[in-house]
Amino acid sequence: MIETFTTVVHVLTCFFLILVILLQSGKGGGISAAFGGGAGAALGQASATTVLTKFTGFAAGLFMVTSMVLAVYSTPSAGSDVTNAAKKEAAAAAAASVDSAAGVLKAAEPSGAPAKPAEDAKQ
Repeated sequence: MIETFTTVVHVLTCFFLILVILLQSGKGGGISAAFGGGAGAALGQASATTVLTKFTGFAAGLFMVTSMVLAVYSTPSAGSDVTNAAKKEAAAAAAASVDSAAGVLKAAEPSGAPAKPAEDAKQ
């Protein structure tokens, strides 16, 4: 759910960032001159540039944050893999020691004679 929301915000931020960057006037005037760049002079070019610069900075920051969040969601957690591998190795080592202990106990029993109970040994 949160990953879907973050993806939607990320895509919308991408389009907004593209639009804001294209509307900024560079040294050559940019696309903003094609869409009535002369209006910037009447409204005050410096304030229009400041607002577009602030929008660009906000959109770029949001783009970076959503990129990092999506990267975290798409990467499997390394800690769980290490923990699972360690648990499997510990279980395998425990099984091997139980098997070897069972082999030692079988070798210690005399063949054909049952082991004496501990109560008989006390008397």
